[in-house]
Amino acid sequence: MKNRLKVCRAEHNLSQAELADRIGVSRQTINSIEANRYVPSTVLSLKIARVFNQPVEAIFQLDETD
Repeated sequence: MKNRLKVCRAEHNLSQAELADRIGVSRQTINSIEANRYVPSTVLSLKIARVFNQPVEAIFQLDETD
């Protein structure tokens, strides 16, 4: 799964730690999502999308291999 999380954070001037605090996870979780080492749950994806006021599909996209 590809994601635009790092771009969205930059557009909103949020650090990994600030985003993590807003959605109730660790900074390391945000880092792992951005590095494609961790695929977030549906609930976590929805929380992230809500922070940026965007649909989940605007932030996360399935790869052809998914």
